[in-house]
Formats: sequence, C-alpha cells, structure tokens
Amino acid sequence: MQTLMEKWKNGGIPRLGFGGMRLPTDKNGINAEAVIEMVDAYLAAGLNYFDTAYGYQGGKSETTLRETLVKRHPRDSFYLADKLPFWEVKCKEDMARIFNHQLEKCGVDYFDFYLLHALDKDNYAACKKYGGYEYLKELKAAGKVRHIGFSFHGTMADMEEILRDCPELEFVQLQINYLDWIDYGAKEFYDVALAHNLPVIVMEPVRGGALAVLPDEIETVLKASDAAATPASWAMRFCGSLDGVMTILSGMSNMAQLTDNIATLTNFVPLTNAEHATLDQTLDMLRAIPSVPCTACKYCEKCPQDIPIADIFTMYNRYAADKNLAQFRRGYESVNEAQRVSHCIECGACNAVCPQSIAVFQQLKEAVSAI
Repeated sequence: MQTLMEKWKNGGIPRLGFGGMRLPTDKNGINAEAVIEMVDAYLAAGLNYFDTAYGYQGGKSETTLRETLVKRHPRDSFYLADKLPFWEVKCKEDMARIFNHQLEKCGVDYFDFYLLHALDKDNYAACKKYGGYEYLKELKAAGKVRHIGFSFHGTMADMEEILRDCPELEFVQLQINYLDWIDYGAKEFYDVALAHNLPVIVMEPVRGGALAVLPDEIETVLKASDAAATPASWAMRFCGSLDGVMTILSGMSNMAQLTDNIATLTNFVPLTNAEHATLDQTLDMLRAIPSVPCTACKYCEKCPQDIPIADIFTMYNRYAADKNLAQFRRGYESVNEAQRVSHCIECGACNAVCPQSIAVFQQLKEAVSAI
C-alpha cells in the first residue's frame, strides 16, 4: 500500500476537498437534491476527497453523505474522512461506540482518513486519558482506517506535545487563510508541520465565508488586479500556493461556489508577487474592521437557550464592515425573541467548544449592544 506521502506526491489526492460542514440547506434542513448535484459535479471534475465529522450540521452531515455519495458511487471511487470528537468521549469504550456509529451513519466499513478532532489543550488531554492515539493506530492496523491524522486548534505548545507523543500521525489539518496567516499564527503551525514532514490539509480557506464576501471598497482592490476573479478564488489561490498543502477543504453550500472552486484549483496558477502585494493591501483594510473571528462552524449550536450564535456574529460582522445599522437591527429582530442574547445564561458551553477561542457570550453582548 502506498504511504500517504507517496499517494499525494503521485497525484492521488485532489487539490480541492469537498467539506461536509456547510452542505446546502432549505427550510426542511439539508437539501439532499442540491447535495447530489454538487457531489456528482465534483466527482465528474475528477475530484474525490470528502470530509465530514460526527457533529457537523446537527449530526446530519454523515448520513447525508451516505445517501448522496456512498450509496450512489463505488466505494473505491472516492476518499472519505471522518473524525473522533473527544468532547463526546466520557470513557474509553465511547471511542469504539462513536467510531462504529460513524461507520453506520456513513454506510461504509472503513474510512480513508480518520482524525483526532479539533485538538487543543483540553481535547488532547481527553485523547491522552482515553488512549485516542493508540486507538487510531489499532484501527489502522485492523484496516478500518487507511490514514490517521489530527485537526488542530490549540497553541504551539499543544502542537509540539502532540507531535512528540504521536509520531505515527500522517497528516495535520490546519486553519489557514490569508487573514489567519500572520494575524492568528497559521504560518507558525504550518512551518512546524513542514518541519515534521507532515502533509497539510487546509480548513477554513475563506474563513467561514468571511473572505468570500468582502466590503465593496476591499473587493474593488481585488477587481482592479483581476476583474474576473472572485474574492473566494483569491483566498483559495493563497492556500494553493503554499508548498506542503495536500488538499484544501471548502465547505461549499451551492453549485456556484463549487464551480468557482473547481475553476480556481483545476489547472492551478499560483499567486504572483504582485498578487501577494494586492492581498497585503486587502489585509490592511480588513484589519481596520472590528469583526468577531467567527467562522460559522456552528460547534456552538447546542446552546441550551437555542441562541443562533453564529448567525448573530455573521450579522454583526456585516454591520462592522458596512455600518448598515438598520440592516443589523432588522436581522436581529427577526430572531425569535426567546432566542435573543438577553436570554443567555452565561453557562459557558459555547466558549468551551469554540475552535476560535472566542469569548462567545461576552462578544455576543458586545455585538448586540450596537443595536
């Protein structure tokens, strides 16, 4: 069997990965027909890496991929990645229970890629306590997973500890985009991964959509350089221009996003020095906007008060960019009164699961104070 590095270097891993965190929705939930259309178009383009997780979209991402991908295409025609969430693990036996449930939800008997999910200080402590790394090695030896790795949201000390303790991990999934590159330390983690000869899978290349929809004055700067390029394509090309990046996961929610990403990353052209300078100018303008660094991953959606945290931060960030207070007010007033920030009980559940380490309920109160 090829090593992961051999598989990647021989062109066996596509540059664009299909993320299962933000599948298209309608009033009834995930829109399976739209997902089918996107899955088929993605595969038809010669691409085949799909990523999901136990809790994505209220636990429905895995089952949706079973119905739209696994049941409709030969198992050997695609890669499927899933993750072990340690915030759901309360005893050693939970790891096998969750893994087997994931196999069932996805309708497969093995995963091509399996990750220790969202490791930081707390999640890695749970991983060590219950033997998560050893469990993944057992799964690989048994042929139930092909490659093992981890996704990461911690500090440099956390990453160094993980790499020291877990030398057989084969890849790392990092949040990388041109905003996080310097301002949030993504480059430092990327450099450490390369120093350990670990292929990098990029997550949040457009920062939860924040780099796909820019204020008009910032988009004008990009259009002056390339009138045909979308803001999202600039973000994807930034990530694709990095050595050591194996695939770039995009949580696409419609066919237009998929089409744009395929066009950008197929027959890929790296950024030039002049284009890097254009992004630097864009960055300077973005830094002047007092936004909340939320990527709308919705890990916080289990709020006991059902406050739509990510949606409120999205509204606020739009207001921070365009200063349209009336629009922010209308959006917030459309939220059910019982789910507004005034009903927050400050339980801290949101803070505990936020991969961006946002002081969530404090930031929520600051955001709505603008109304």
